[in-house]
Amino acid sequence: MSTAAIEDEDVRSPGPAAGGGTGRRPVLRRLLPAAGAVLVAAAGALIAVGCFLGLYVRPTSDDWCAAWKARDLGVLGITSDFYRTQNGRIANAFLSGVVYGDGLAGIKILPTVIAVCFTAGLVLLGRELVRFLGGRPRLLVLTASALVVQALVYFAGTRSYQVLLWAPATISHTVPSVIGVWAILLALWTVRRPRAPARAAGFVSAFLIAFALGTLSEPFALVSGLLAGLAGLLCLPRIGLARNWHPFTWCLLWCSGLVCGLVVLYTSPGARWRRAQQPDKESLLSAGELRATFADWLRVWDSVTGQWAYLGAAAVGVLLGLACCLRGRAPGKREPRRSVPRRALTAALLLPVPVVVLGSFAVVVGLRSGYGPSGWTYARTWTNFLVPMELALCGYGALLGARGGRWLAARRSADAALATGAVAASCLALASVAVLVPNVRELTTTTVARSVAWDAQNARIRSEAAQGGNDVGYRPLYIGALAEPFFTGDYDRDWVASCVSNWYGVDRIHRR
Repeated sequence: MSTAAIEDEDVRSPGPAAGGGTGRRPVLRRLLPAAGAVLVAAAGALIAVGCFLGLYVRPTSDDWCAAWKARDLGVLGITSDFYRTQNGRIANAFLSGVVYGDGLAGIKILPTVIAVCFTAGLVLLGRELVRFLGGRPRLLVLTASALVVQALVYFAGTRSYQVLLWAPATISHTVPSVIGVWAILLALWTVRRPRAPARAAGFVSAFLIAFALGTLSEPFALVSGLLAGLAGLLCLPRIGLARNWHPFTWCLLWCSGLVCGLVVLYTSPGARWRRAQQPDKESLLSAGELRATFADWLRVWDSVTGQWAYLGAAAVGVLLGLACCLRGRAPGKREPRRSVPRRALTAALLLPVPVVVLGSFAVVVGLRSGYGPSGWTYARTWTNFLVPMELALCGYGALLGARGGRWLAARRSADAALATGAVAASCLALASVAVLVPNVRELTTTTVARSVAWDAQNARIRSEAAQGGNDVGYRPLYIGALAEPFFTGDYDRDWVASCVSNWYGVDRIHRR
């Protein structure tokens, strides 16, 4: 949403003159494609493994409930059920109905769909960034950046299985980020349209998409609303970052859609029922709760900052910025004067900082409200602010690479310095990908092993049910720190066991 401001063409500046205006950087021109190819192969391999593992995904925890409801109630039925009796997330329920509507096929291909859509969106968004920096988009480097950022989002955290492979979490927290990237592209397209009908279509789409997201994921609604709200303020024409009211209007409609969606969710019978199940507790605004929430927020960031691999996003961004140095300009051609006030431009560059900081705190507040003192450990929700953080790091890296390249262009040893910078950034990005390999290996082992055990147990249970058994044995198969049947000693409160029984069409299951 904030990048809608870059529709102002006056803030663009062409690439630096290289080598006396020739634009030739023979070493960098050969080095960047090679570095991009290596990173595409490395990061792409990890993501390909993650997509392939989708074939070995089997139901667990919330999967059981969504699967039988989608099968027995249909898409509209599960949507109504979520609205009336579960949590009010109607868009979430609709997507769940689509994903689980054809048995288990949907959850197997969902990781691949996410990765492909995310890659395409990030490549297009990176192209806009490179053009803003005055460079010519280069597909190999753009693809490398998109894949490295994704690999870090999927595998650098503590809940990789939930972020990429577990459908309930990906629908609630990963898919919204993918939609958010495409929404930014929609914003850029909308504010640049010269024709009013095209802009109107873009504005209406912004409201409708935001409304759906408001009923899909509360954490993402909070983070994206904060981003759109701050971006909208910066896009006021008086500030000078935008030439007209189009970016502000888009941000306003986006925020309005989110608010309407959240209102529908919050006032739904399902949300009221869910709040009624929570025990009475101290107000979130009390001094004790605020201190506890702040402590939880620090624990979250202690975990995030302890993973240095996230810096790989900035490193690959530097490569993206250095690629701008390969574009020269004709001798004697002067750069256009920048019409955007320096303070406004600085504010725009600093915009991701409050979004990530305040957005992460808002997510922690929501987690503590919904899940209690242990809520901050639900790391799958961190994706809602980790994706903006990774994109910001990549953007800052690109800005550093482009500015550094321009500064070095006038130096006598520019080629050597640029090559050194490119090699250093490539090595850091490659190291950040390499450090993820053990996590992916463990994820592969556990996912495949569980699928084999699950298939054998599934065949046995179906055979017993077909023979008239109404009380079948089930052995819990844990994965990804998720719940399985018998997670509680009180069978009447064991919602997972109840959903498993409904899935197999039996009255009861017992521990095997």
